[in-house]
Parts: sequence; structure tokens; C-alpha cells
Amino acid sequence: MSEPSATRELDITLERNSPVPLYYQLAQSIERAINDGVLAPGDRLENELSLTTRLGLSRPTARQAIQELVNKGLLVRKRGVGTQVVRSQFSRDERLTSLNADLVQAGKVPSTQLLGFTVGPLDPDVASALDAAEITDQEFIRVRRLRLADEVPLAILTNYLPASFELSREALEHRSLYATLQSLGVNLKIAHQRISARLMTDDEAELLDEEVPSACLTVDRITYDDTGRFVEFGRHVYRAAQYSIQSNLMV
Repeated sequence: MSEPSATRELDITLERNSPVPLYYQLAQSIERAINDGVLAPGDRLENELSLTTRLGLSRPTARQAIQELVNKGLLVRKRGVGTQVVRSQFSRDERLTSLNADLVQAGKVPSTQLLGFTVGPLDPDVASALDAAEITDQEFIRVRRLRLADEVPLAILTNYLPASFELSREALEHRSLYATLQSLGVNLKIAHQRISARLMTDDEAELLDEEVPSACLTVDRITYDDTGRFVEFGRHVYRAAQYSIQSNLMV
């Protein structure tokens, strides 16, 4: 996990005789600081106790103000860190490219932690998501990775590939899955994917450095090569506050 940044104490003035509720005044002051760049992405807000003592507010008032900005996607609460300004969201077009390459193109520095590498039969829920008539392999490689952007956790990537590809754990520790497949002569051609949203599990929240409950985007993707052969099934979990998928629609 990345080291928490220093806590930022804002110069905030509240009008106690104003008809505008104090929680809303506080929320507006913090939002203004974010929009003006006084609070930068990743900066930590001072804790509720410090904020209420300094400004003479009740903790429910401060909590309501912070929750207002969490709901807007401007702040995020993290276990063991506190309340932070949300980092800029990574937006990705719907194309058959690797997340690693897209992050580099966006000017970010990707890194990967390999969480698991096993060989065996498909998990029942994964087998049910595939067209069994097209899949003749009995053994599959299961690769689970944590992808980070600028040292911030972004996604948990789990991929299932036929064991006939003979991928090695060592190869995937140093390059992306798609780059590794291309080095083996695999030409990826088409993929079908389904995008959903749900709440993270406790394990996912811990890996992605989020508090529970937190929302995530999930993507199930089935990929084929230029001969129509099944290549891989990906089941990916993304931090909803830092990831979006962009589609172009035409009539």
C-alpha cells in the first residue's frame, strides 16, 4: 500500500448567523479547496475530532459535511489512513488493449503484484460463464494480479487460460499478460465483455485500499485470437471512484 500523505488543515470560516446549514458551509469550503487545488488528489483531510474542536462544531455536523463530499466522489474514507481527496479517475475506451498499455498511454506508471498462479480445472462459476462447447481444454492457468497506477491500487485482475499456452509465473512478473501472449505468437482479435457494478468483498476492499462498503466495477471478458480460438477469460474488479469505461454510440 502507498504511504499516506500529510494531513492538510484548511483555513475555514463559518457564518453561524447564516440560514445556510453549518454542515453545508463546511462541505462547500472543503469542495472549494479541492477545486482550487489547495487540496490535491491524495491529500488527507484533518480528522473529525480535530476539525470539530478547531471550528467549534459537533461531530455529526462534520460527519455530514464529509459524507456529502464522499457521495459526490470528491473524498474517500480509507481504513488506517483517514479521509483523502480522490485521485483523478482513469477513463478507458472500449478497445481490446491491455490495462498496462492504456495506463502508460495515459501518462501513469503501472506496476503489478502477482497474487496467485495455479493450474487446474476451471472454477464452476467460471465454467458456467463460458460456452462449454467451445472449450475442450481440461487444465487451465489461473492468474490473479493487483494492478497499480502511480503506486495506487486500481484493479484486481483474474484470468483463466488453457494450460497449453505454457505461461510461466516468472514471465508474468515482468510483463503484461497480453504482451506475454503476443510474445508466444498469439494474435488477439475479438472479445466479448459484460460490465457490472456491485459492492466489494472484504478481501477486495483490503487489496484495493478501500473501506467497506465501497462500490466497484466488474468486467467479465472472453477473448479469442484471429483464428477464433478461445484464449482467455478475465474476471476483473476495478475501484469505481478511480476507473470508468468510455463507449462511443452511433445511430
